[in-house]
Amino acid sequence: MKYHRRFALFRMLPLTVLCAAQVAGIAPLHALPGPPPVAPEPPLPGYLQSTTDTWSLARFTRITRPGALGSGIVCGSDYCTHRYSSSQAWNADQTLLVIANGCNGLCFLDGQTYRPLFYRERQTACEWSPVDPRRMICVGGRTISLWMPRSNVEKGLFSSPQYDKLEFGPGKGNPSRDGNRIVVRARRADGALVAFAYDLASGRKFPDINLGALPGKNSSCSISPLGTYIICFQSVDESNEPIFVFSVDGDLRQAWLENQRPGHGDMTVDADGSEVYVGISKSDPDIYQVIKRRLSDGEVTSLMPYGEGQHVSARAIDEPGWVYVTYAGGHSEVAQHPHWAPFAREIIAVALDGSGRTRRIAETYRVPSGYWSESHASPSPDGSQVIWSSNWGQRGGPVYDFVSRPSALDRGKAFWRVSK
Repeated sequence: MKYHRRFALFRMLPLTVLCAAQVAGIAPLHALPGPPPVAPEPPLPGYLQSTTDTWSLARFTRITRPGALGSGIVCGSDYCTHRYSSSQAWNADQTLLVIANGCNGLCFLDGQTYRPLFYRERQTACEWSPVDPRRMICVGGRTISLWMPRSNVEKGLFSSPQYDKLEFGPGKGNPSRDGNRIVVRARRADGALVAFAYDLASGRKFPDINLGALPGKNSSCSISPLGTYIICFQSVDESNEPIFVFSVDGDLRQAWLENQRPGHGDMTVDADGSEVYVGISKSDPDIYQVIKRRLSDGEVTSLMPYGEGQHVSARAIDEPGWVYVTYAGGHSEVAQHPHWAPFAREIIAVALDGSGRTRRIAETYRVPSGYWSESHASPSPDGSQVIWSSNWGQRGGPVYDFVSRPSALDRGKAFWRVSK
């Protein structure tokens, strides 16, 4: 497949022309030759200072800094960021925003102004309920519980002497979209490492999946958006990380034996109602492309060509048809490869339909400096806000969180199309 780059022209357009193109929803038809010019890096915005991204024209705000923020919230000196790209940072009505990395617990901010509100010390993993803004679903020790962070009231739902070391994922677990089902990884009384689905509404525990029967070591398991499937990620070695898809009753439905095809992604629901996993392929024939893979039969669709995609998030569960891709790399390198996806150090919204439509969210100004410096962009449930991390060009420097606010007009238009 041949991919045509339109990125360079957009970099060179006068601001007035770019604005007009956005309003009209029109992408230029011809790209100019040569690499895009690299704009000088702007100064780091002040804490809670709102500014404009010079390329996407979206407003964004730096929402963390090292040290005391107020209301009992203290951020670490190295990083103070949201948990991960596939973890929902906002609650269901976007009144609360949780910061987990570098907080020594959970730090809660106002979901709109980002002012610090309160701190909670937690030893168990918690994720927001997608339907009840008051509650988080928590898993740890022997217990599954519902917890209300504001009042700090918790209600246990499941506990059994037959299971210990319960984990939510770990690290990549999410509830189903109705907030009823999760997958728990646990150590059974006979010593077996197992995963099982649990229905919070009915109190039903589904059958165990013996993870020890799968090749390699388990990394995590999660429920699909509609609560239909359990997807488990294994690690045989660094270049062999297959994926296994089970029914909620524990029957094996798919074995994706290629290495991370895809990986570093998230699950969502396609336009036809199919559940798909969207991420970065690490295997041929679509290596380093953004792909979606259907859970029911493993069918693969390429969404973006070979490029520097790093993480995919589908947390905008109320904005169907789009996923958010964090791109790493550098503009100079990308410009030398005209058939690559034309994005670097950026956050891009990508259409799920395979049309190549994209919307630009932000320039991250991030330089590689270990895992904690990765941007891990994650949108709010309706896509009106996107949280991301950056060390702002300082290798080894502090890593901050930022929130971009694409306008409703921007979210309704495609800035450009990466055509096939």
